[in-house]
Amino acid sequence: MNPLTDAERADILPALDGWALVEGRDAIRKRFVFDDFNAAFAWMTRIALVAEQMNHHPEWTNVYNKVDVTLATHEAKGLTRRDVELAQRMDQFAAGLVKER
Repeated sequence: MNPLTDAERADILPALDGWALVEGRDAIRKRFVFDDFNAAFAWMTRIALVAEQMNHHPEWTNVYNKVDVTLATHEAKGLTRRDVELAQRMDQFAAGLVKER
């Protein structure tokens, strides 16, 4: 698995809604805010099943209704298509569940 090229980054990353580059690291980050703890935890459970199938596990923390996610591929020492795919799946599963910021 290779890190995204500059051309891939320019094409793919702007299309990721709400995801931002992590300062000082080749990774992306996003905060998801749900109605309550149950909604946040249910979403995390769905993502955990997808991540396990992909063999690609997010760095995340959960405090009540907030889930902070950081994605990077450790083997590639940076962002890969696998990170983009997991970010897209996270957004897809969160659609309709996240609170407006």
